[in-house]
Amino acid sequence: MKKQKFIKLFLLALLIIPIISACSSQTASYNSKEKLGPQINYTITGIDAGAGIMSSTQTALKSYGLEKDNWQLQTSSTAAMTSTLDKAIQDKRPIVVTGWQPHWMFTKYPIKFLKDPKNVFGKAEHINTVVRKGLKTDKPEAYTILDRFHWTPAQMSKVMLNVNEGMDPEKAAKQWIKANPKLVNEWTKGVKKVHGQSLKMTYVSWDSEIASTNVIAQVLRNQGYKVTIQAMEIQPVWASIATGAADAQVSAWLPKTSGLFYKDYKGRFDDLGPNLEGAKVGLAVPKYMTNINSIEDLKNK
Repeated sequence: MKKQKFIKLFLLALLIIPIISACSSQTASYNSKEKLGPQINYTITGIDAGAGIMSSTQTALKSYGLEKDNWQLQTSSTAAMTSTLDKAIQDKRPIVVTGWQPHWMFTKYPIKFLKDPKNVFGKAEHINTVVRKGLKTDKPEAYTILDRFHWTPAQMSKVMLNVNEGMDPEKAAKQWIKANPKLVNEWTKGVKKVHGQSLKMTYVSWDSEIASTNVIAQVLRNQGYKVTIQAMEIQPVWASIATGAADAQVSAWLPKTSGLFYKDYKGRFDDLGPNLEGAKVGLAVPKYMTNINSIEDLKNK
């Protein structure tokens, strides 16, 4: 009798456990009839703490009165944020993330920027090329190519998407260069080849900067430079140029994202101007959240 009872309990457990597991793994899809805040624990999914978009988002929480409703910004990383976004979209769950464009997530996922009527995040940004003092004299060929470097968000996005899909960044850069000889020639035309001169570039390991740094680094390698690239946090990137520890960076988001560091190190670097225009930062949500179209809607809907 005891043996039969044990077998029955065991079989019952085999039936119940999968049901419990299935229930626990299921998450609620977005419900437009319910207030958004409770559905996502009043949380905005962010990236690295030092990124300018994070401080702008904190300002937005205050400016739009979201702090009073206990809205909070969760610090993570770009990879963690996009992974969380991916999982949410697969299940059609609600989510609010810090977003910027150009970025492959706007190509891969159906997401949209929220309107910012108080202009907390500012208007369109541009990404500038910044080099150390003296580079024009020491390495005029590199200076000229870096000064000419300019491309569009759509062109950058092609490299970013390939990297996101698993392609090595250097290989993605070589592939893009091979497919765009006319534009690359505009950067290098009339510039003399060099023979093994070293050049160091630093960058923030955001997807956009991985793309741009690898592309221009490869162009400079093709010109004869021995280029090394090093990823670091945003403040050390600026410090490396200001102190001469590195020669160049092509990841200066301005006027807002990198504005503080631009001001702190002003006079200790040369700004060669935009290498990309039309960049944008803000908060983003999936398009299936049809009634959430403005940051103000986070409070009201």
